[in-house]
Amino acid sequence: MAGFVLRVKTKSGQKVVNGLAPQDKVAALKSKLAEVTGISVEALHVLGGFPPKAIDLDNEEATIADSGIVSGDTLIVEEKQVVNGAQISADIGRSHIVNDDTFINTPGVLMKKVVPADNSCLFTSVGYVLNGKVDPSCASFMREIIANAVAADPEEYSEAFLGRPNAEYCTWILKPDSWGGAIELSILSKFYGLEIAVIDSINAIINRFGEDQHYAQRVFLIFDGIHYDPLYLEPLDGSSIQTIFPTEDERMLLEAAELAREVKSSRQYTDIQKFKLMCHDCNVKLNGPGAARQHANETDCYIRRSIN
Repeated sequence: MAGFVLRVKTKSGQKVVNGLAPQDKVAALKSKLAEVTGISVEALHVLGGFPPKAIDLDNEEATIADSGIVSGDTLIVEEKQVVNGAQISADIGRSHIVNDDTFINTPGVLMKKVVPADNSCLFTSVGYVLNGKVDPSCASFMREIIANAVAADPEEYSEAFLGRPNAEYCTWILKPDSWGGAIELSILSKFYGLEIAVIDSINAIINRFGEDQHYAQRVFLIFDGIHYDPLYLEPLDGSSIQTIFPTEDERMLLEAAELAREVKSSRQYTDIQKFKLMCHDCNVKLNGPGAARQHANETDCYIRRSIN
């Protein structure tokens, strides 16, 4: 079928796949995906739909049509970690609803899922709202998505915008000790086709990344001034959690706004103006983010929180 075309998103960018037909075997699809992405067949992890969710391609004798993939679909292809032929996977987490129209009316409570404070909390949090599990290994994939997006558009991502030269930023964001923020959230919002709403617990406001794109789905994170955690809806009946919501669901935005006010009033945030920091390279103690930024710019050192 000459008109069968798929768009494939990887950390290195977007590609077009053709030359397949709906009646072809899943094995042929996986072979083609491995060819265009450079990821081995055994390590392919394929997501599709909106919001993105894993596509089961284990039955290689099934047809592409049987897998639910149709011409025009966009597939997100990630690389699974494989050691000695065995896939290494994170905790599968709780049952996770990602596309259930009736769930919108289920009573529940918006809650925070605590993720590791390892400088990749933003990426782990985005991974959680997509997959319903805490998987810190997703950070390296997301860092590469961001680095490639920035490198591909040096005009938009200029030194003035990034606060450092484009190439220098790309090298920096790939480091596991580099923190993510607004720039990274806006790129991930575009890549996954989701609005990312971030509750700022310092100012009791919600910053919405991708709001102007009118995406159909929204996820929620909470930021305390230095650390990101994902939010999820805990149903009162104890059934499956939900982390992805229709953007038309104003109820969840109202609940998120109320949560922001509650967190601020209880002072569950980090006052970064009084935050004690230390240079990882020369052990100079610094007061607040302004001093940290100035020291980092002048010395190219890495700044971390003081343990004192």
